[in-house]
Amino acid sequence: MTILDRFEVAFAACPLVAILRGLTPDEAPAIGDALVEAGFTLIEVPLNSPNPLTSIARLAERFAGRALVGAGTVLTPTQVAEVAAVGGTLIVSPNTDAAVIRATVDAGLVSLPGYQTPSEAFAALAAGATALKLFPADIATPAALKAHRAVLPSSARVLAVGGVTPDSVAVWRAAGAVGFGLGSNLYRPGKPATNVARDAAAFIAATGGSA
Repeated sequence: MTILDRFEVAFAACPLVAILRGLTPDEAPAIGDALVEAGFTLIEVPLNSPNPLTSIARLAERFAGRALVGAGTVLTPTQVAEVAAVGGTLIVSPNTDAAVIRATVDAGLVSLPGYQTPSEAFAALAAGATALKLFPADIATPAALKAHRAVLPSSARVLAVGGVTPDSVAVWRAAGAVGFGLGSNLYRPGKPATNVARDAAAFIAATGGSA
C-alpha cells in the first residue's frame, strides 16, 4: 500500500489533522498516545516547533500502521526531503508553493498546501496537491468556502484550518469542508495529555469520526 493509499484510509477513518505547534520531543509520546487512542489518524508537527524532526521521527515510529505523521509550515523542497528522511509522510504548508507541492508529489508523500483564493486553489491542484487547506479559515468564513466550492472540481477536497471548534464543524461541513486541521483548540504547549484527550474526543464526536 502506498503512502497515498494509506492517507485515503486514514482520512476516511478520521478527517482531522492534529496540529501540534510547539510540541517538544519529550511531550510527543504522551500527546500522540492521547490523540491516537481518541481516534486521530493524522498528526502534524509544524517545523517552527522545538526540534520538530525529532518529534516527527518519534511519532512516526511509535504510530507506524496506526497514524500518518508529518510536518506543517513546510516552506521549501529541502524541508520536504528532511521530513521524508525521518519518516514523515504528511507535508502541510500555510501557502501555495508549486515547487513544494511538486517535491512532495515526486517523493510520493501527501501534499496539503494552504490557500485563500480560487486562483491559489487551482494552482495547488495543478501542481498535484492531495487536498487543499483553507487557511486561515477563521478569516475566510464558511460563505467564502461555499463560493469556492461552486467553481472547484467536485473531487477537490478542502480542509478548514484555523479557529475551528466542535461547535463550528457542522457549519463548515455545510459549506463544503470535508476535513479539518485543529491547532490551539486541540493542543498548545504545556497542555496536559488528559486535556488533549478530552478535546480530541469532542472533535471526534463532532465529526462522527469519518468524512
